[in-house]
Amino acid sequence: MDGRGRVYDNIFVERLWRSVKYEEVYLHDYQTVPTARIHLSDYFEFYNTERPHETLGYWTPHEVYFGTRAALAPASEAVV
Repeated sequence: MDGRGRVYDNIFVERLWRSVKYEEVYLHDYQTVPTARIHLSDYFEFYNTERPHETLGYWTPHEVYFGTRAALAPASEAVV
């Protein structure tokens, strides 16, 4: 079903780059390439480990991928 040229193929990447541009790049005036690399590296660290994502149930990508909240999920669902 996921064939070449499918309209939804790039939606996740496009959304990521939109977030990077609006939350990091457009807010800073990078003077050098090394400065931009440092700031972008910091942003991606934040994006993956601290910034909750609505589509992931307000978990971070790190928590979802590595399952660090898996032990907490049943207890939190029972309270709700």
